Amino acid sequence: MNRSSYPLNLIGAGFDCFLAARAVGEEGSVIGVDMTPSMISKACENIEKAGIENVEFRLGEIENIPAADNSFDIVISNCVINLSPAKQKVYDDAFRVLKPGGRLAISDIVALREFPEGLKEQIALYTGCISGASLISEVETMLTKAGFTEISVKPKEESKSFIDDWSKEIAPDLRKLEDYVISASIEAIKP
Repeated sequence: MNRSSYPLNLIGAGFDCFLAARAVGEEGSVIGVDMTPSMISKACENIEKAGIENVEFRLGEIENIPAADNSFDIVISNCVINLSPAKQKVYDDAFRVLKPGGRLAISDIVALREFPEGLKEQIALYTGCISGASLISEVETMLTKAGFTEISVKPKEESKSFIDDWSKEIAPDLRKLEDYVISASIEAIKP
């Protein structure tokens, strides 16, 4: 099947990998990682439905990526690193699996300032990718410690309205959550 024609109605369970497969073309390959067998099974079903040949999925955790050292040109992630309680280990392992000259390109939720204690403790925020967010300066420090260079953490100002709408929906008593968190593009290079 032509990579540009496979269906994109496969939301979830590998969707980002299928988009990446389009970008790398038939000569490239994509490996997706998930920590739950059920999501791996669903992603593999989606591979079959779409007839995609250059994507595979592996069971594992982002703190310990199931791949060899120096094996990837790029590591991408979409809003999951903030859920890890061991973010430094995530960045260290991403560095490990990248080839020299490889690139980290992620989108994640970052903190603009410290959360008030009551806000951070609300479980609805944690499950919604919010309370696990690290300050931008902390993300930069973790990437530097992992060995990355050319580090860029760029907040996406347009995400503030989405965060405001979302927070009103899940926690109507909270106001101005967008003053604490924002979506950001995070990029870095392994020298």
